[in-house]
Amino acid sequence: MSGVEVITFGCRLNTYESEVMRAEAEKAGLNNAILVNTCAVTGEAVRQARQAIRRARRENPHARIIVTGCAAQTEKETFAGMAEVDAVLGNEEKLKSSSYRALPDFGVSAEEKLRVNDIMSVRATAPQMVKHIDGHVRAFIQVQNGCDHRCTFCIIPYGRGNSRSVPMGAVVDQARRLTETGYREIVLTGVDATSYGADLPGQPSLGYLAKTLLRQVPEILRLRLSSIDSIEADKHLWDLIADEPRFMPHLHLSLQHGDDMILKRMKRRHSRTEALAFTERARRLRPEIAFGADMIAGFPTETEEMFENAATMAEEAGISFLHVFPYSPRPGTPAARMPQVDRAVIKDRAARLRARGEVLHRLHLDRMVGTEQAIIVENNGMAHTENFSLVAAPRLVPREFKRVMITGHNGKHLEMQVASALVPSRAA
Repeated sequence: MSGVEVITFGCRLNTYESEVMRAEAEKAGLNNAILVNTCAVTGEAVRQARQAIRRARRENPHARIIVTGCAAQTEKETFAGMAEVDAVLGNEEKLKSSSYRALPDFGVSAEEKLRVNDIMSVRATAPQMVKHIDGHVRAFIQVQNGCDHRCTFCIIPYGRGNSRSVPMGAVVDQARRLTETGYREIVLTGVDATSYGADLPGQPSLGYLAKTLLRQVPEILRLRLSSIDSIEADKHLWDLIADEPRFMPHLHLSLQHGDDMILKRMKRRHSRTEALAFTERARRLRPEIAFGADMIAGFPTETEEMFENAATMAEEAGISFLHVFPYSPRPGTPAARMPQVDRAVIKDRAARLRARGEVLHRLHLDRMVGTEQAIIVENNGMAHTENFSLVAAPRLVPREFKRVMITGHNGKHLEMQVASALVPSRAA
């Protein structure tokens, strides 16, 4: 191989940062290299990263393999100890061209491979400008990094550090640059995006940032949030949900569970009642809105009754896109020291919760049939509606906006026929 290849795991923020990494590595003159941007959210994510590294080495015996990302930050010795790995960079170092210029030579010791600093010492997130997001027709903009909360199951603050925000002006500049290159759909992303602005002068909220972007960059036809913590929704976000057609009617919620005792043991900041009140209010303001959500099955001390509360919570909230994670103990977190649920029980509950999610998704698709929807065509022959429902769009041109009639679905995605061309406008 030649050039720089990037293998990405995990969240949309990692997807965005992978483009920054590629640009910085190429700026440094790196060649014949594979960058592996890892995720630490579950033990399975770490296992998959290690597996990908071994496969990359088998297929590219002479390439330099550099491992970075959250798992590299939290388990640096694990990756440095792999014979296939040539260097390990921390989450801060991976975004700097100087890190790639200063890579160690081949064949050094595990200790010499390490280029990982104390992430908790990082106090600011520099704006990272990218011209495109490889393989995507929607562009991601990082607005925040890190997290000040300490949910008992989560290792991510130790991989990302404390919460820090990108100044509003830099976010606006990045949005302008991306729309100039043809992007019309922007996704604001971060580790804890709804905490945006607490560390900035005037403490602007995520909702206020979104309002500002839509006002100052009229070329944005669609604006999305990658995920939100509903307890942090403010007046500006509610205004957008109610009154702004360019703010897309889809929100991915960090719910994690639906039983109040488990939520307390997770150290979450919302209750079941508060989460349901949020979805009810949002749906009242924007009837077409659809919700995604993360939920964990088999958290320590979870009884069958507590599990059932989580499952019925997904139904009562009307979650159309349910992401289920079987609980995975992360070393160093409080939950790892709590009484654990048997692994077979966790696996079973996760499967049952996914099955509930599939039923909810099918009901959502049923409701979409017979409606007219605006779509933006993607590079893989698929498209997304405004509420993020997936549509098969064969033979349509990527990045094209169309208005289509939804004619059916196959349980996974919608089927359509073109109704008419959609002329891009502020109200598209």
